[in-house]
Amino acid sequence: MKDVQNISDDRGIAIQNVGVSGVHLPFLIKTKTDSFQSVLATINLTVDLPKEYKGTHMSRFIEILSEWSQKPISSREMESILIDTLTKLDVEYAQMEIHFKYFIDKVAPISGLKSMLDVDCSFSAKLTKGKPLDFTLGVAVPFTSLCPCSKEISKYGAHNQRGLMKVKIKYTSGKFIWIEDLVALMEAQGSCPIYPLLKREDEKYVTEHAYENAKFVEDILRDLVLALRQQKFISWFEIQCENYESIHNHSAYAKHVEHVNN
Repeated sequence: MKDVQNISDDRGIAIQNVGVSGVHLPFLIKTKTDSFQSVLATINLTVDLPKEYKGTHMSRFIEILSEWSQKPISSREMESILIDTLTKLDVEYAQMEIHFKYFIDKVAPISGLKSMLDVDCSFSAKLTKGKPLDFTLGVAVPFTSLCPCSKEISKYGAHNQRGLMKVKIKYTSGKFIWIEDLVALMEAQGSCPIYPLLKREDEKYVTEHAYENAKFVEDILRDLVLALRQQKFISWFEIQCENYESIHNHSAYAKHVEHVNN
């Protein structure tokens, strides 16, 4: 049968990214406890398309991804997938993004009751022929913040809110960080961590802990910058912090990007 995708195109426009997006497959993510957590991943896999080609072979993307379903996925495996993609589609560049929910064990601070916190995570990898893999880990962690200004001027209490900090990091060669450890590092920078399950004694603790640890969104971001700078394996990071304000109909927001010279 005629292969329309391989016929020439005379418009002279190369496309940087073409492929499939929103593919859903189960993958395994290795945990810090040396086991695996099964996740439902949303995947984007794209390649470059030279200007002389009309289209790419979409079915080959699904064939490649399906081979990895229900298998462990990390930066090493993503590099293998991208190498396979470069070869099978005969291209110079390939990019893959995986977005998934990862569950962290949480223990309530006083009652000791256990629950699980869902955390949005992502793996992003780019590979160009003849160059090393460019891998980025992304994690989004909820937190509690309490307003220092409200605490200072109010006779009773202070307003607080739930926030979300998003971190993307790149490693130095041969290094990595467990998702669990990165989440713990991030949580420590807010006024108080988030717990899915709390009894009354726990609620008293987190309320008072946040009150004694009042922080603006700028404070949280700066403390997170300092914490990430101490991690010798990180070569680059991007941070976004957003407080969903409880007394305003808008959010407080801060962002920082930095190359680390360790």
